[in-house]
Amino acid sequence: MKTIWLALLAVLLLCAPAMFAQKKKAENTRSVQGTVTVADGSLVNGAVVQLKNTKTLQIRSFITKDDGTYHFYDLSPDIDYELKADYQGASSSTKTLSSFDSQKQSILNLKLNPKK
Repeated sequence: MKTIWLALLAVLLLCAPAMFAQKKKAENTRSVQGTVTVADGSLVNGAVVQLKNTKTLQIRSFITKDDGTYHFYDLSPDIDYELKADYQGASSSTKTLSSFDSQKQSILNLKLNPKK
């Protein structure tokens, strides 16, 4: 019986660092969300929101939902990101999610400019 307890204790001690590392990673990320609208304030379903990592230049995309919302999770707090929305030839201006912004959950709403 004592051997079983020692084996369980050994397994627990070996697994503990991994469990804490996963929790720390989740605590050390941030997210951004918002809505995409047109000039009159109407929400846009189906707009493509692009999130660009300014360090690696990797781009992630999200297609807005029926309520015009988008979201990106598990973002590094040490990197700047650029966000932009496009829909049927109209585009928003580019907004920056700065690494100096210490918020864990940021809200950046994007407004589409009329087609030219």
